[in-house]
Amino acid sequence: MDHAVSLLIATLLVIWLWLVMFRRRERAGKRSIAILVLGDIGRSPRMMYHAESFATHDFETYLIGYRGSRPIPSLLEIPHVRFMYLTELPKTFKRLPFLLLAPLKVLQQIVSIFWKIFMSLPHPPEFIMVQNPPSIPTLAIVWIVCKITGSKLIIDWHNLGYSILALRLRDNHILVKIAKIFEKTFGRTAHIHLFVTKAMRDRLVREWDLQGIKVVLHDRPPAHFHRASAFETHDLLIRMRASFSSRSLTSFLPEFSPPESTPFTHIDLKSPSSSQSFLQNSDPVFSSTINSPNPELREDRPALLVSSTSWTPDEDFGMLLKALSLYEKRAKAVNEQRKVGSDGDVVPKPLPKLVMIVTGKGPLREKYMAEVMNLEKEESWQWVRCRSLWLEAVDYPLLLGSADLGICLHSSSSALDLPMKVVDMFGCGLPVCALDFKCLSELVRHNENGLVFKSAVELAEQMETLLTGFPHPPKLGKLRESLVRKSRRVGRTKQADEWEWCSWAENWDDVLYPLISYG
Repeated sequence: MDHAVSLLIATLLVIWLWLVMFRRRERAGKRSIAILVLGDIGRSPRMMYHAESFATHDFETYLIGYRGSRPIPSLLEIPHVRFMYLTELPKTFKRLPFLLLAPLKVLQQIVSIFWKIFMSLPHPPEFIMVQNPPSIPTLAIVWIVCKITGSKLIIDWHNLGYSILALRLRDNHILVKIAKIFEKTFGRTAHIHLFVTKAMRDRLVREWDLQGIKVVLHDRPPAHFHRASAFETHDLLIRMRASFSSRSLTSFLPEFSPPESTPFTHIDLKSPSSSQSFLQNSDPVFSSTINSPNPELREDRPALLVSSTSWTPDEDFGMLLKALSLYEKRAKAVNEQRKVGSDGDVVPKPLPKLVMIVTGKGPLREKYMAEVMNLEKEESWQWVRCRSLWLEAVDYPLLLGSADLGICLHSSSSALDLPMKVVDMFGCGLPVCALDFKCLSELVRHNENGLVFKSAVELAEQMETLLTGFPHPPKLGKLRESLVRKSRRVGRTKQADEWEWCSWAENWDDVLYPLISYG
């Protein structure tokens, strides 16, 4: 027994001495930051944008998180961004009940994160940035690491972890109460607190007495997000043609023949010179070339709607299904009335067919897509189709830039965060219908840059209003005009209209860089 105690004391002493030496290791001449994402790095756009901004300002940048989706291409091109992937529990453990799986997962995360920071980094980073949520165990780990290494902690508050846990359990559950105390205790004393909304900053400052610098860094789209040209849309849809090849879609969509046409675009090959140029430069998998004739949007195309979701309980996808069902019934009625209307009748303007594309991965995807297929059959949908796709980071903004209308179902577990998907849509010139919640007005302004709804009935009415007269709908066109990005910078100290847009890089340079430029 004495030998065991002596061995334990000796082991702890060695660990303590090693940690002291780690702290005293001289930092490299280049400034450095470790960015911790307790999730799939490739599905954490805001943290990838942070990494790109730090690296652009010559920080040695270590991005720590889980392997999964491919990161944004621009990040992969920067030589001093290092990806450090955490290990995961074996898949067999995921079959365990939540109350057993959760502590095992937390323990594994603690070991993996400490190993990456203390064993894999060549020196203690000047800053450690952590995404919150998840809060457990990351906030405690980075708090301890910063105490040991002297690194300065930056917390990027996306939402509140305990409020997300409450969706799985209940507000008064003991684990939710513990999670709230944990988050408050270890989240109070960061060097810099970043918030995605003013509402979140004001509430946490008031209720949690946060210490350190507290600033709002609203999400903004990267500079390369833009409204897609017909050429870009055509190229994207040719590459996505397999997604439109099912019998239920080919019978629904206008006829198309790749590479000359897609359900939404076509190339006019009537000109002999254009036809010859196109045929010389095309292959079975269409590739954009500078000599090819310019594609055009088809007048008979369906409306293309897009929604991005993580397929989790904080987004009520059932609301969208009900709205699509209501639109189907209304489109049938309107277009039937147009057929039988007499000379004395007021003939309503046509409503188009619509294709709803839902992007993203998550636990409820299979459940809801099964409901979609049932609705299409049971209600004999003739005017609506809904499909789920997964897109790589390079294609996602092209789809948004090619769509006619975006739908956002984000409701926020805390009512204090804003949906980044809407930011992406606005960056691509895509008007949005968004589910209303407390602080949404910091991003979406009703009848100015989008529409806000509270029910499936309202959403269906808004889709009808905006798509009436398609492919040249006047009301949708006015919303799109408001989204033309203005190229002026909005400084942190300027009394400027928050709706004036700048890129992520410009916003980051205005808000965060002055706080870290001198260490």
